[in-house]
Amino acid sequence: MIEKSMIKARNLQSGLTLLSAIVVMAFLAGCAMVVIKVMPSFVENRGIDADIQHSLAEGHSESEIRILFDKGAETGYIDTINGKDLEIEKTSDGHFTVSYSYTKKIGLYGPVSLLIDYTGKLAQ
Repeated sequence: MIEKSMIKARNLQSGLTLLSAIVVMAFLAGCAMVVIKVMPSFVENRGIDADIQHSLAEGHSESEIRILFDKGAETGYIDTINGKDLEIEKTSDGHFTVSYSYTKKIGLYGPVSLLIDYTGKLAQ
């Protein structure tokens, strides 16, 4: 009688085994490691966008926009691109459009790295 109830109880149990819990935890740790490595690059890109917006609002010529961007990049710890890397175009209505693109290589572990292409286009 006890044997039948134990078999019945074993069939009703569900959940993770120790091995599957370890595999899930390893997967989550790997994902967290990638996010931790990529986050500074993402924050830097948001800083570049904000600096370009500020430069567009304050600058009245291509050279002034580049100088303002370089000053903002210096104080914002942006070292990926500088004012020379910006492509600045003047539109027909007299406003400026700034576009940029750069590639960031992030080392993950040993020979494994992540390559991210950032591009942006901002207008006044």
